[in-house]
Amino acid sequence: MISLEEARRHVLDRVARLGSTLVPLADAYGRVLADPVIATEQVPPFANTAMDGFAVRSLDTADAPVTLEVVATIAAGDPFEGVIGPGQAARIMTGAPMPTGADAVVMVERTRFDADRLTVDVEIAVRPGNHVRFAGEDVQVGDELFAPGTVLTAGHLGVLASVGVAAVSILRCPRVGVVSTGDELVDAQRPLAPGEIRDANRHTLLALVAAAGWEPVDLGIAADDPAVLRTVFAEAVDRCDVILSSGGVSMGAFDYVKVVLDEIGDMRWMQIAIKPAKPFAFGMIGDTPVFGLPGNPVSSMVSFELLARTAIEWMAGSDRTELPLLWARSEDSLGHGSDGKTHLLRVEGQVDDHGIWHVRRAGGQGSHQLTAMARANALAFSPDGQMIEPGDEVQILPLR
Repeated sequence: MISLEEARRHVLDRVARLGSTLVPLADAYGRVLADPVIATEQVPPFANTAMDGFAVRSLDTADAPVTLEVVATIAAGDPFEGVIGPGQAARIMTGAPMPTGADAVVMVERTRFDADRLTVDVEIAVRPGNHVRFAGEDVQVGDELFAPGTVLTAGHLGVLASVGVAAVSILRCPRVGVVSTGDELVDAQRPLAPGEIRDANRHTLLALVAAAGWEPVDLGIAADDPAVLRTVFAEAVDRCDVILSSGGVSMGAFDYVKVVLDEIGDMRWMQIAIKPAKPFAFGMIGDTPVFGLPGNPVSSMVSFELLARTAIEWMAGSDRTELPLLWARSEDSLGHGSDGKTHLLRVEGQVDDHGIWHVRRAGGQGSHQLTAMARANALAFSPDGQMIEPGDEVQILPLR
């Protein structure tokens, strides 16, 4: 058996970033930048007021209270072409361009405007720059706004729009194909014949792919037939950036997945010192990564979380290569005897008022017992031979 860390390193050393594509800004939310974005405009594009009030020469307010002549009213989007001279002011609205001659704004609450006489009483003295947003204060031409690898949020898109960016170069969203293998598998639409089971793995994996923000590709159920499997994998390589296959990775006499993938790909078949998800395969068909996940439904999901998710995230632009592990306080006995494996226990957890996770078993821990996995919101790592009692700390992987 090999360690989980060795298996993860093997996978991460072999996957590569996806290519880039240009998309409109409206389609870029949640995507990963492929290239840096350099500002070609400054923000703000001109000096403007941050407040409703009066644009003044700060020198004229030094002996406040003072009365100034109001020579203009300036609204946002309506520049004043004149000049504010000594003893003058302009009524100004938030966002409006600062008029020539004025160097400060007095907020309206500290003034009294006389509309009949077109004068304003200014109650306070202000310094130059008071309530003024200066041109280029936020962004200068030539600034690198965002680096490659940035996941674009609503805030990022707002900044890009503010400098006139209409489209961005992003890493392609991974197209992840999911296939279940096995003669015993059927879809949910018909009654079961003797010996048949319903295919749960494909549905869970497709859902995990979609929830991660990637593009799921349903490759269906493939029978234990070498010709069928060759066709399925050949078509998957043409359609997908990544292939997730469940079943056929152990040592059974009818595990034709191994036979076919060894023929058409460069695979490594592993036994990892974990339970569940001990059997695992990874390799490449050409440039397409193939993850061979176990057939048991819990094992398939655990294998995805521990080995596939981080690698696909890396392909899509993430720089994180470690599992996002946390420490929690156990409310159950989670330890086990020595069997050479780290056990991944399905647990339900909640965070207390101090930010500390508390976890307990989510139900049955068999690799076929998917109901507990559905209840769980974390996997607890129970090291080989280490007894974890109530109140002890345990390392967990929150499930997303």
